[in-house]
Amino acid sequence: MAVAATVAAKTAARSREDSPGRERQNKAPEEVKALKIRDNVTNWAYLARIYLILAVSIGAAIYLDHLAMSGQIAWWLSIPVTVLAIVAVGASQHQFGGVVHEGTHYMLFANRKLNELASDWLGAFPILTTTFHFRLHHLAHHQFINDPERDPDISQLQDSDHWLDFPITHVEMVIKLMKQLWLPNLIRYTLTRARYSATGGGRHKSPYTLPDQLPAHWPLRAGVLFTVATPAVIVPMTLNGNWMALYAVLPAMWAVVVAFLALLPEKYYMHTRLDRVISHKLTAIGRVTHLAILFAFVSLAQLMGWAYGAAWSYFALLWVLPVFTTFPLFMILRQWVQHGNADRGRYTNTRVFLAGPFVRYAVFPFGMDYHLPHHMIASVPHYNLPKLHEALLRDPEYREKGVIVEGYFGERENERGNPTALGVLGAKYAPKHREAVFVDTAALEHADVVDAEGLQREVDASRQME
Repeated sequence: MAVAATVAAKTAARSREDSPGRERQNKAPEEVKALKIRDNVTNWAYLARIYLILAVSIGAAIYLDHLAMSGQIAWWLSIPVTVLAIVAVGASQHQFGGVVHEGTHYMLFANRKLNELASDWLGAFPILTTTFHFRLHHLAHHQFINDPERDPDISQLQDSDHWLDFPITHVEMVIKLMKQLWLPNLIRYTLTRARYSATGGGRHKSPYTLPDQLPAHWPLRAGVLFTVATPAVIVPMTLNGNWMALYAVLPAMWAVVVAFLALLPEKYYMHTRLDRVISHKLTAIGRVTHLAILFAFVSLAQLMGWAYGAAWSYFALLWVLPVFTTFPLFMILRQWVQHGNADRGRYTNTRVFLAGPFVRYAVFPFGMDYHLPHHMIASVPHYNLPKLHEALLRDPEYREKGVIVEGYFGERENERGNPTALGVLGAKYAPKHREAVFVDTAALEHADVVDAEGLQREVDASRQME
């Protein structure tokens, strides 16, 4: 704890050095301090909303599909509902990403263990990641925003061939967007993003990597094996009505993987410059257990004849298919406009996006529409970001340099002179002046840092790229 306190003090001091205008900018530091307050209650309502939308979307699609198959309604009534369900499920999976995002910043709940467990079990595990692994990826993005060597978001888009050569015209953007509707492109994006979320980095070594640390391959391999092999074995059994899949095979496969993870020496788990809240071993076991519960539920539904005897088919159609289609599409729509055609300046590395309720839910979950204030003070919970934006508007530099985007599609500015999300990617909004490089050490405000000196070397190297 003493080491963590020392590191926190150094981080706070460095944060003040990095942002000499912070006090001038905030105008009312007590107001901002109040906006940072987290609790253990508020986000339960946001979590409940996601699960309610999932239940209604999936339930409606299955019910109307059954009515169509039984001839009670026409297919033209059922098919659009199924398509809308795939869209809604993909948007809700993106919302799970928003849950993990809040958990990554220790803001989902004030209690650290509740924050980590709720973020994992209710957000990360359903989309096959963990909060800690995403934290390695995402806090590096915050701390080294738009650094071509240290920001994982840049290398991830480049690795999946989704990087755009900014600035781009509206037509070029639409053409690139249409290409993303080709399924192989979405699958490639999903698999690349999964690899980054699983390892905390990709082509470039993560700035949080400890020297001489063994790669954590074995826990990852065990998890992937369970994810792929278990359905391959139990799905045919349950389709044939064999209850042994549920009573014996699934528990046995789960027990073997859990035993392997439990007995695997700690040195084979990931150790980085960011310390964990929950043991990596317990998290790995939890992720496999979550999958086992999910597989058990779908198997039981299949064997009991629920979902009209097609539980696995509906699982593939209404959960797995969105994972590789609408979910990545919404992520791409967000990633391109949040930091594309931007620089590394404190006020100019992202924007504020004002959009309608569907776009907010599907493309900008959990306050990601107020992305500029989030990147300026990353410890403010998503539900307080609009108030933070209003407070920051009292700062002349924020008002002058910050860009407010209204709407997503289209190219023309509105009557207030605000561009659309696609319009902001054009030449008019390309960086014209070299802003001072902003390295956000305050993004680690709630993190426990290991090897602060090594991390400081990364910070110094990033500043030298100015």
